[in-house]
Amino acid sequence: MRLSNYLFFTTRCEQALNFYETCGLGKIVEITRYGVNGIPTPPGFVQGQIMHAKFQGPGVLFYASDNDDAEPMRGSAHLLELEDTERTKELFARLAKGGTITTPLGKQPWSNLYGKLTDQFGVQWMLNCVI
Repeated sequence: MRLSNYLFFTTRCEQALNFYETCGLGKIVEITRYGVNGIPTPPGFVQGQIMHAKFQGPGVLFYASDNDDAEPMRGSAHLLELEDTERTKELFARLAKGGTITTPLGKQPWSNLYGKLTDQFGVQWMLNCVI
């Protein structure tokens, strides 16, 4: 058994995944689009929007799609555990671009470096440097 997150965006899935690539989280490794290769385009969708995508990098795996009935992303966050303080600071700054920092990076009782943010696409991230 393996638990993987599935992110639902209403129309900005591709933008979000491209943003995560530029942040250095990994790469889009699989994409299925509405209206391509026999996949129908449901009413309200635009041909080419993402029906299903797989995103993967070292220690990172999640799935995503455009979805017309997507709920706002609340009550869940991606927790990234890193072992390099400079990498943690760099990734936090990249993910925070255009988003909102809810807990600035700093020392916590459980960690020498922890921070939380909501990115520009509404996804919550917690970064914890375990060294």
